[in-house]
Amino acid sequence: MRTKISIVISIVLIGLMSTFSTNLYSQKLIDKIVATVGQNEILYSDIENQYMQYLMQGYTNEGNSIRCQIFEEILFAKLLLNQAQLDSVEISDEMVEAEMDRRLQYFISQIGSQEKLEDYYNKSILAIKSDLRSTIHEQMLSEQVKNQITSGVTITPSEVRHFFNDIPADSVPLINSEYKYSHIIVMPEILPEEKEYARQKLVGIRKRIMDGESFASMARMYSEDPGSSIKGGELGDFGRGVMYPAFEAVAFSLQKGEISEIVETEAGFHIIQLIKRKGDFINVRHILIMTKVSPTSMQMAKDELDSVYNLIEQGTLTFEEAALRYSIDDSKFNGGVALNPQTGGAVFTAESIDKELFFKLDKMNVGEITPPTIFQKERNKKAYRIVRLDKRTKPHKATLETDYDKIQNIALEDKKAKAIGDWIIDKTNKTFIHISDESLNKCKFTYKWDQDSDR
Repeated sequence: MRTKISIVISIVLIGLMSTFSTNLYSQKLIDKIVATVGQNEILYSDIENQYMQYLMQGYTNEGNSIRCQIFEEILFAKLLLNQAQLDSVEISDEMVEAEMDRRLQYFISQIGSQEKLEDYYNKSILAIKSDLRSTIHEQMLSEQVKNQITSGVTITPSEVRHFFNDIPADSVPLINSEYKYSHIIVMPEILPEEKEYARQKLVGIRKRIMDGESFASMARMYSEDPGSSIKGGELGDFGRGVMYPAFEAVAFSLQKGEISEIVETEAGFHIIQLIKRKGDFINVRHILIMTKVSPTSMQMAKDELDSVYNLIEQGTLTFEEAALRYSIDDSKFNGGVALNPQTGGAVFTAESIDKELFFKLDKMNVGEITPPTIFQKERNKKAYRIVRLDKRTKPHKATLETDYDKIQNIALEDKKAKAIGDWIIDKTNKTFIHISDESLNKCKFTYKWDQDSDR
């Protein structure tokens, strides 16, 4: 039962905007105080806003049972906040502002623009920030206390074995196939004349705009950014730290309607027009002309990697030596071992590998190396790679011998959950907590929150 507290807390902490939502639903609520933790009150709207967000994520309407779980998570969050207040935990204004800007940028990117965000909440961006600031401050205080509770929790090999042996035989987790592989990546060189061709093409487009043609129309016709070209090059509202640094430096320096000189980034060459500036956010149009790789450069890259492949196959060069000498990927410093961007580790599941590579790996023998093949790198860039399958496991039930690290992590999280549970039991006995709403007092909680309750 205690594991529920860690599952639903994410709903409470991820529900970033619920405290200032003013949609039609929340406006109809007759709000009231339903509980008090220390000096911190919990409102009926706090629970209902979280419940509505739960439904908006696609979950089914499970009525009071989910409301009760959400309520218990809010009680936990307020208990953490109360402890932070007692301990005089401090979070700097700069940290709060940075986190607030990060969250606002996420919401603006999801909803489309700052205006749409303001329309949705029927508030200006300044009012939204004002409402969000105290909420984020409280959440960061609570999270800091929660981290302090578990920071000293460690686990020994003996505890890991004991934890695993206590798992019922029919509940031992199934581990899907996992893969480890290494790669050597060679990028075709973009020749100076190819870059100059792209730049001159954009010079001509800019001249036509400066002579009176519509920036938006030219973006629709010529921009090679598929996401924005159909919208006349418009990118939507964004703040600093989102685009390429060179792009941002120019975009934020423009006046309304001004058109930039040509800007070079990793994506290619841009011209930018400022549409508007509002607070910390701007909206711009841009036209991108990407630098193309010629067939000659592609063939040269393939020939180079063919030679490397042959040297490895002949035993003249080890895979690790070849990776360090020829690969353009950071993995070259680690023998070419590919790292899973989702976990930071070297283990991949079938779902975390691109399909084309997965079908190759699934048919290979461990230690086998593929000849050079072309693949799509980030930002639509093409490259060549050779890949070595280092390890592949079959689906199996977890064992200590083959899956110790996974079992250790599960056991550690279980121990942390118990530490949090013990902390809750200790603090609820020492903290004033009163649930004033009769229906919520009937919830089947994991912990006894209101010590004066006769439940």
